[in-house]
Amino acid sequence: MADAKLSPDLFKRVTVDSTEKEKITTPALTFTQDAMRRLRQNKVAIVSLWVIIIIAIVSVMTIFISPANPNKGSLAYTNLPPKIANWNIPGFNGYQDGVDKYAGLGKNVWFALGTDYLGRDLLSRIFVGTRVSLIIALVATLFDLTIGVTYGIISGWLGGRIDTVMQRVIEIVSSVPNLVVAILMLLVFKPGMTSIILAIGLTGWITMARLIRAQTLQLRDQEFILAAKTVGESGGKIALKHLVPNLSSIIIIQTMFTIPMAIFFEAFLSYIGIGLPAPTASLGTLLSDGQKALQTQPYQLIYPAIVIVVLMLAFNLLADGLRDAFDPKSQR
Repeated sequence: MADAKLSPDLFKRVTVDSTEKEKITTPALTFTQDAMRRLRQNKVAIVSLWVIIIIAIVSVMTIFISPANPNKGSLAYTNLPPKIANWNIPGFNGYQDGVDKYAGLGKNVWFALGTDYLGRDLLSRIFVGTRVSLIIALVATLFDLTIGVTYGIISGWLGGRIDTVMQRVIEIVSSVPNLVVAILMLLVFKPGMTSIILAIGLTGWITMARLIRAQTLQLRDQEFILAAKTVGESGGKIALKHLVPNLSSIIIIQTMFTIPMAIFFEAFLSYIGIGLPAPTASLGTLLSDGQKALQTQPYQLIYPAIVIVVLMLAFNLLADGLRDAFDPKSQR
């Protein structure tokens, strides 16, 4: 087959305006704007973010608007199955083992997710439990941010013997199990939110401190840090103006992983009976109470379990999305 020859008439000269040669066709984006753009492209992370926002809003709104008093029970309403008005929805019609448990209680008596062994509305207690778990997780995360970030920056910035001593302190603190710390807090303080928050806060900052320290060791020898030292800026200003902005991605990502860990730890403590005292509801206490009636009233365990699973998945998926957005090199 002969080679096809191209005629010069097939080509057209293209002229380009000299003013257009250096023009940037795409808008310039900052690091944060580029990270948010990548985050918006992650549909799973965005859905998880909206799930967390909706759960948080509903939890706050139920402070003022609640289906029932979460701590008020009635022996006439004990262990009632879920029922939604007069709708004949399987699983939400008030029947259990073919028997209408709401017979004789009145037409206007119904509980969307049923009641517990004391006749308390399970839906209202789930709202309270979710709110309490989120508050504990958020307050405990503040310890992670304040102590962990500050400790890590100081350790990595100063280096030398101070860094060595500070790292030995971290090793000593991390060698003590979280459960032992929680029990010690219960001995010092009364069982409640304060002891749980302190138990999580006293040990939860270690991972953050190690990550921040490792990144600070890399940043302190960068050119922009050396330039700041040259012009005479103090260590505090360098940390606030240069280190913290460059550490923001690690701080955000680790924070999003810390929140579900705190929620799970609080639920674990309440589940084994050393968490929040009765009648305060949390996801852990609801799981503990539901487990006792699993064979006869499984809904008392299923619905709180669904809430904590959704919360854990949403926070972890959002954290994965933030990690991919702020650190594209971590993507496989």
